[in-house]
Amino acid sequence: MVLQDNMDARDARVGVQLEPFLHQVGGHVSLMKYDEHTVCKPLISREQRFYESLPLAMKRFTPQYKGTITVHLRRDSRGHLSLVAPPLKETQECFKVTEESFKVSPESAAVAIWQTLQQTTSSSSARPLAQLAQSLKESPTNMLLKSEFHSNTQVSSMVEDSNDNQVEKRSFNPWGLHCHKAHLTRLRSEHPEDEWHRFLLLENVVSQYTHPCILDLKMGTRQHGDDVSEEKKARHMRKCAQSTSACLGVRICGMQVYQTDKKHFLCKDKYYGRKLSVDGFRQALHQFLHDGTRLRIELLEPLLCRLHALLSVIRSQSSYRFYSSSLLLIYDGQEPAERTPGHMHPQEALQLAHRRASEGLAKVDIRMIDFAHTTYKGSWKEQTTYDGPDPGYIFGLENLIGILQDIQEGD
Repeated sequence: MVLQDNMDARDARVGVQLEPFLHQVGGHVSLMKYDEHTVCKPLISREQRFYESLPLAMKRFTPQYKGTITVHLRRDSRGHLSLVAPPLKETQECFKVTEESFKVSPESAAVAIWQTLQQTTSSSSARPLAQLAQSLKESPTNMLLKSEFHSNTQVSSMVEDSNDNQVEKRSFNPWGLHCHKAHLTRLRSEHPEDEWHRFLLLENVVSQYTHPCILDLKMGTRQHGDDVSEEKKARHMRKCAQSTSACLGVRICGMQVYQTDKKHFLCKDKYYGRKLSVDGFRQALHQFLHDGTRLRIELLEPLLCRLHALLSVIRSQSSYRFYSSSLLLIYDGQEPAERTPGHMHPQEALQLAHRRASEGLAKVDIRMIDFAHTTYKGSWKEQTTYDGPDPGYIFGLENLIGILQDIQEGD
């Protein structure tokens, strides 16, 4: 575990510029990329204490907790707001970053995209985003950040770095940028610049994937914590009652699935998930497992195996209530390179998919995230003590498993 203290005067010009995490598909708190294997998010004491007292059996189903870090809100020489963190102590000598070093390189796509967003709000230059937005009579930033606009279209942009070199055009999910913009706006309005903020450091659970396909599921029949106001409680209860949370114990909070035929991500947001009926939820799960050319049936067995293991663990956690937490289903949209089903006869492709499933070649994962409202016996500022495992979470897991089994059986 790493605990990074404030940078002193000697370290004032040493820092790591945090990037928007472009694979964030849900939630409202901005997730930032620290390095290839680490993300960070604003520290909430209840969540920090959960990670620090995490039951051993749950560790394989949650991101690795790496400690906390101090982050600096600042404005660079080009007027861009940014969050800067010190490098980890053991690697500081490798990260001597100056003001000049913060210029964006072609490899730093997330920063390039974000800086383009900031520029479009203050510049009238004829950039592609501005031109598209003008044709839609929409502000460029709002146009890009409205995830509904991108629900069924290619989400990509050609941006330029600090030297006006074009960065590779690539597909990305707009939700992370939406959260990042809202977070910086909130920080700017509530706190002065040059103020320090505490963040949690967590494992980047999709770092090993080429094209990470992610389904963010809000689990349980109840989403409000014991510590919320009556107004917020009523709002969350209404959302649950009007969505699949009430009847299934699970609803979609966000999704991205790589379409191999079009070479981009298909993205859905939480507003899409709230509107789904039970049948719509089933169809969305089917869509999550479809790459644009075929259903990835080889993913179902390993996903179900992991979900059954998680269900067993949750049933053993007495007093825990995972209110408002999410469960991520993850797989790689990049198939193993040995053979490509898209160039096979359908029957041959089906046989290959079954063989990959039986041989464990499919790379999948499931992870629980977001524990700001999780409560358990002895938790921080515990207001209510519960007996037994979380019935709402178990209900949601059982229904999720049942629907995936139906898909596996072709129902």
